[in-house]
Amino acid sequence: MSHDTAFDLTELERAAALVGRVMAPTPQYAWPKLKVRAGCTVWVKHENHTPTGAFKVRGGLVYVDRLARTGQKSPGVISATRGNHGQSIAYAAARAGIAATIYVPRNNSEDQNSAIAGFGARVVEFGEDFDAAKHEAFRVAAAEGLHFVPSFHRDLVTGVATYAFELFRSVAALDAVYVGVGMGSGITGLITVRDLLGLKTEIIGVGAAQAPATALSFAARRVVNAPTAKTFADGLATREPHAEAIARICSGASRIVEVTEQEIAEAMRIYFDDTHQIAEGAGAAPLAALLQERHKMAGKNLAVVLSGGNIERARFLQVLSGATPGQ
Repeated sequence: MSHDTAFDLTELERAAALVGRVMAPTPQYAWPKLKVRAGCTVWVKHENHTPTGAFKVRGGLVYVDRLARTGQKSPGVISATRGNHGQSIAYAAARAGIAATIYVPRNNSEDQNSAIAGFGARVVEFGEDFDAAKHEAFRVAAAEGLHFVPSFHRDLVTGVATYAFELFRSVAALDAVYVGVGMGSGITGLITVRDLLGLKTEIIGVGAAQAPATALSFAARRVVNAPTAKTFADGLATREPHAEAIARICSGASRIVEVTEQEIAEAMRIYFDDTHQIAEGAGAAPLAALLQERHKMAGKNLAVVLSGGNIERARFLQVLSGATPGQ
């Protein structure tokens, strides 16, 4: 991995201490009904139990802390999101007393928009998808002298990697971990922590079949943009992968499993039935991938990352009723 996103154990421990001053470690539970269903031990890393309901807050805290400490002067920060990254930056900026503007695509989740605004950020709707909103936020940052916060950055990766540090320190001898892949901070942090700790755990990335950019890039061993990212799993919906993230995934992940919209929705229902947890689409995707591969994983000791639980009531009711959003 290039120096841009590499971090060492000392930096990871420092990030864990910083995050730990704001929130307790999230739990990891081996749910018995999931074990019966999957035919293996299934540890769930509950990143739905953070102050923003998703793992991204860890990265935002570390990123904004460094920004505040290095004294970079700007009228505020600006970023783009489908939701959880925006909540993370809004939350961390508010704690640091920094103004935040968050761009979201039109028709974004009202639940996510109101949560971002609830942390004090200004929410601006632009474009048809995340990548369009991202390009506009970048343009506005330059025009107005705002600090642009990307979706993939060394400090974000170091911050979110603290969930992996907690997981690996709490559960011994994990054969594999399934993790969703959007822009890549979650999986690259997981890979780096595994390597720093000298573990042999297999890392399996999970993407939505209807947002195939990551899977295409992994197969080609280079960035391959996709024309669309039409999945209801917002956290997996990217058309333009980050080159450094793809390089790290190619070197450290064993494979990318693609899951259908129906498999994601079914995993959300299973989470509610077997653990009484609310999982958003991207948060349920790793479980969907494990269930797709359950025959090859029989009897193993596995973990799945429930990366977030931020889904609006109407969509969740649709899923619980047996439907698949957007179908």
